[in-house]
Amino acid sequence: MTQRSKSTLFLIEQLIVIAVFAICAVACISILTAAYFNSIESNGTSNAIHKAESAAEVFKATGGDLFMTADILGGTADVGGLGHSGAVYATVYYNSAWQIADESDASYVLRIAAAGTSHTELSFILTSGELTVERITGEELVSLTLAARGK
Repeated sequence: MTQRSKSTLFLIEQLIVIAVFAICAVACISILTAAYFNSIESNGTSNAIHKAESAAEVFKATGGDLFMTADILGGTADVGGLGHSGAVYATVYYNSAWQIADESDASYVLRIAAAGTSHTELSFILTSGELTVERITGEELVSLTLAARGK
């Protein structure tokens, strides 16, 4: 009888050890999953900042020429979009790997909206603008105010 009692106690002890191990494994998996998603979020924000800084430098280098800026960045520039009659803006779409993409495949969008413009026969020259990088769902990641000396 003592042999059976000892084996029952051993079995209960093993079950308790397995239960504790399972609880620790679940905790570790949840921590690693949270770290993975935080890494993806951080990577997206970091890439958004990089793209915004690059776009701001291009904007400044072109003297505020929105069409030239859009061309260099690989996007499009338009007049009268975004529901604002006569507004000037540039748009660049990026996929989840931050490569330039079509609007249908986009995960992120970089927009430069005009705040002050002067019209010439060849292009619109912005003196200032608002640059935003956001997820295609509308969640804003980066926002910058731009200024450039027109050519």
